[in-house]
Amino acid sequence: MTRLTRLLIAIALVLAVPAAATAQQGQPFAPRVFVNDRAITNFEVEQRIRLMAALNSPGDLPAIAYRDLIDDRLRIDESIAMGIQINAEGLDAGMAEFASRGGASLEEFLQFVGAQGVAPETFRDFVLAGLAWRAVVQTKFGPKAQVTEDEIDRAIALSTRAGGAKILMSEIILRADTPEFRAQSQELALELSHNLKSAAAFAEAARAYSVSQSASIGGRIDWLDLSLLPQAVASQVLSLGPGEVSEPIPLPSAIGLFQLRAIEENDLREPASLAVEYARLLLPVGETAQAAKLAEQADTCDDLYGLAQKMPPEQLIRDTQTVSDIPGDLALALAKLDSGESAILTRENAVELVMLCARTPQLGEEFDRAALRQQLVTQRLNSYSESYLAELRADAIIREP
Repeated sequence: MTRLTRLLIAIALVLAVPAAATAQQGQPFAPRVFVNDRAITNFEVEQRIRLMAALNSPGDLPAIAYRDLIDDRLRIDESIAMGIQINAEGLDAGMAEFASRGGASLEEFLQFVGAQGVAPETFRDFVLAGLAWRAVVQTKFGPKAQVTEDEIDRAIALSTRAGGAKILMSEIILRADTPEFRAQSQELALELSHNLKSAAAFAEAARAYSVSQSASIGGRIDWLDLSLLPQAVASQVLSLGPGEVSEPIPLPSAIGLFQLRAIEENDLREPASLAVEYARLLLPVGETAQAAKLAEQADTCDDLYGLAQKMPPEQLIRDTQTVSDIPGDLALALAKLDSGESAILTRENAVELVMLCARTPQLGEEFDRAALRQQLVTQRLNSYSESYLAELRADAIIREP
């Protein structure tokens, strides 16, 4: 065999490898990705995309389906490792409960998604992963998520401003507005929460990693009324001692870490919950400089109308909500503002200029302690769930063929 012949054969083999991989990727039951040496097939990815489309899920469905299937495989594997089993009756009940959210029976729901090309087994596997993971989280973290009567009293105080507690804290806000950023930030947040042991170390990390406007000053935030914070943040911060760092807290488009520096309580009594009036001006991705320029030109929320007069009307949103109803990252940004002040938030599909218009009290709100207890437990379990899944993802061997 001549040297030229050997060279031509080698080139042909190199070219054949990607061609073979491409052909394999097009086969329905060929592996799309391996998770700890267990395959997820092209068929499973396509089926999940169809299910998400049938449920009108937003976003980049192929990317989200791919990631969710990886997470579901990790959830199932962990439940098996812990000896957790979901019996047929429990699975049927879970599937029926999911279908009932849309006002349908299980049979009607399966007919509906079947018309969209979704196999019954796809829906079954989707529900099974959720039930198994719920059992994992409850078994592993249920005792740690219990809420005391004192914590319920504190939560009510946060919402009603009874007690007038204020805190000094520092923050690290990590970007999580795409699945890729969320995975990276969750892993980093876990590492930071376990390793930051001093105010100086926290400040250094804030300058290095935080995307918040407080990053340049080491994440330090001036005295804040606890009632202004989103519940998920407030409940964790209140459980800290001075200098301690919270576990990673999932927010709609970010992951937050918080360090308590000081807390101050007084006897002020204001039996009123807060209603927050705010405006959001939505700009295209990458328009952070334009958002900052507009922020300098606006002294009040009313000024935004003039600045946005040439924009489509849906880009300027003005709303009034109680603190508990505002998404966590938005509530956190508003908590640090006075009337007429603004902040800039980065989203996956937009840059938001957020301005606080006003805060007003709402009198006479009643509290259901049992419902509030369940809300606090759920928030804690969700936080534990996000952190633990990120650990499993970081330790897993995930590879494409």
